Amino acid sequence: MEFFATAAVHVRATDLQRQLAIGNLPHWCASIDKVLENEGDRGSIYCLWGEFRVHRELIRDGVRFSLPTCPNGLQWTVSVENGAHAGRALVHCTINRREHATDFIESIERFVSDWKTGLEGSPPAVHPRPAKGCDCMPWFA
Repeated sequence: MEFFATAAVHVRATDLQRQLAIGNLPHWCASIDKVLENEGDRGSIYCLWGEFRVHRELIRDGVRFSLPTCPNGLQWTVSVENGAHAGRALVHCTINRREHATDFIESIERFVSDWKTGLEGSPPAVHPRPAKGCDCMPWFA
């Protein structure tokens, strides 16, 4: 199954790749409660579904996160839509099931929505303001 959200942010792929890290996942998504372990591109998180290992990898135009021990093979990407600096970031989440219980599907929809909210509402204090003349939003300096 696939789930999508589009965040209204002006961002470059390199900004996403620099800013989205395992160590700060709770900042970006309210469904992720805390980071239990952070080893760069590998770690453990506690989220709305419990405790999971998490992997991070850079992909073309963004970042992919996966929960390799998740029974549903959950993974999500955050990328600049169509590779352009067009004011949108795409959140794309998948599981390796065609159907699932309604409450679980709703929790994934909430997870994706929380990512959208986090990307759109990230406070500038965490991300420095861009240099004068930069056309990106302040939280993606």
